[in-house]
Amino acid sequence: MPGGGHSTWVWSPHGRDESTTTEDRRLSPSSSALCRKTIPVTNLESLLSARLATAFTAIAGSPTDPVMQRSAHADFQANGALPLARQLDRSPREIAAEVLAAADLEGLATAEVSGPGFINLTVLPETLERMVNEMAADERLGVPFTDAPETVIVDYSGPNVAKEMHVGHLRSTIIGDCLVRILRWAGHEVKSISHIGDWGTPFGMLLERLIEIGEDAAAAELSVGDLDGFYKAARKRFDEDPAFAERSRQRVVALQSGDQELLRLWQILVAESERYFLTVNDRLGVTLSKEDFVGESFYNDRLQSVVEELDRLGLLRKSNGADCVFPAGFTGRDGEPFPLIVRKSDGGYGYPATDLAAIRYRIKDLKGTRLLYVTGAPQHQHLEMVFAVAKQAGWLTGSVRAQHVAFGSILGEDGKMLRSRAGKSVKLIDLLDEAVARASTLVSDGDVATAVGIGAVKYADLSSGMAKDYVFDLDRMLTFTGDTGVYLQYAHARIRSILRNDFASSQVHLTEPAERALALQLLSFPGAIDAVVDSLEPHKLAG
Repeated sequence: MPGGGHSTWVWSPHGRDESTTTEDRRLSPSSSALCRKTIPVTNLESLLSARLATAFTAIAGSPTDPVMQRSAHADFQANGALPLARQLDRSPREIAAEVLAAADLEGLATAEVSGPGFINLTVLPETLERMVNEMAADERLGVPFTDAPETVIVDYSGPNVAKEMHVGHLRSTIIGDCLVRILRWAGHEVKSISHIGDWGTPFGMLLERLIEIGEDAAAAELSVGDLDGFYKAARKRFDEDPAFAERSRQRVVALQSGDQELLRLWQILVAESERYFLTVNDRLGVTLSKEDFVGESFYNDRLQSVVEELDRLGLLRKSNGADCVFPAGFTGRDGEPFPLIVRKSDGGYGYPATDLAAIRYRIKDLKGTRLLYVTGAPQHQHLEMVFAVAKQAGWLTGSVRAQHVAFGSILGEDGKMLRSRAGKSVKLIDLLDEAVARASTLVSDGDVATAVGIGAVKYADLSSGMAKDYVFDLDRMLTFTGDTGVYLQYAHARIRSILRNDFASSQVHLTEPAERALALQLLSFPGAIDAVVDSLEPHKLAG
């Protein structure tokens, strides 16, 4: 894919390093005359479809899709005559013949009607050669910058302060980063946000634990990456010692009231956790930086105004003492309207209030026009309710889209949620270390083993359909055969070796059927990028 990172994910045409800043990644659209010249030609399927669509539309009297697809009987097949025949009460073969008589395919492809009314298209050999050579000479491989750039906000990863990143964060982090890279490369302005959990009731016990053992001891414990150990020790004290629990509750109140000393100590927890998150992100080769961490606490000063605005708009209703919004179409198991609780009966704000403050901020302050939330499928109803309330409030208008990029779970070989042997959630860093250790049995070079191990994990995730659960099987991921990251890395290395030879700069001539098939596949790249940008499904590029 476009961008930098480890091995498989270093997409670097002609050996160029694409893994630096946004400005480095985004070549100016005017920097390559070939880019403008080749784009309409190299998006081959779109070009053929457009030529046929003109003829279909003239016959139908309204815009008509040719229904293009790849074919075993030709390079492409258009099936649009069959549904149009039912609409016009005519023979599909007759319509197909009329389309071919009207379509401008000169210098592009030969065509014939087959079967009940299919149109088979075969690209001219000289045209295919020209397209491939133009693509090879183009810095962007024939992919245009979008002519409708958007400001895209991508919310992904989202770990919690003082807690380890676990296997549940893997898909969000990998998929989110993939989308960030592709959308930027397509020409959109993209803002990454890792919405970290850095506020709430648990921080009372965490702060009390920090005070109890001292700053130096706490910092030392956290700095070695033992976030779970620190959290579990605090939880154990909270559950077993009533005095500790009471002090913890008092700490929460004082923290939320702005106690400066507690805020300073809280910042220690946040800083040490962020340092750990960056270590894991670097291991994964993702683009998230410290500046992309936006904690829940960032929105604290905005919560009251959100409630006031919703109240002013007449959207708030009292339910069991809580301030709620009841967006239309959402019901509980009992069939009753289901509430989004904005302010609890005790006056505290729940996470829906934070999510509403966040979506308002991303639209009004960041000027986002496309908001992506890369989280697991179980979050779907909650996010749809947040989006619905944002629409009712007038924040999420027709010009702004909010989308839940949902994904399935990672399973163990037993088909259940992936767990450690002790039955606990697997730490993400442990999973990555294991992948690299396994890769070390294949290659001796440490850097190469890291690239192979991490690349295998990332490719296995991205090549799986978004909605699917998949089994985490390192043995399968690290095999040299089949659809694996390791196989692609090996093929990539072989190709780069070939390109280092002098003849790599010469013109391409297609003389073998396998070369023709490869050329057609290469020319599908612009369409694959478009498909990922539109559908937000990376497997359409990776798979």
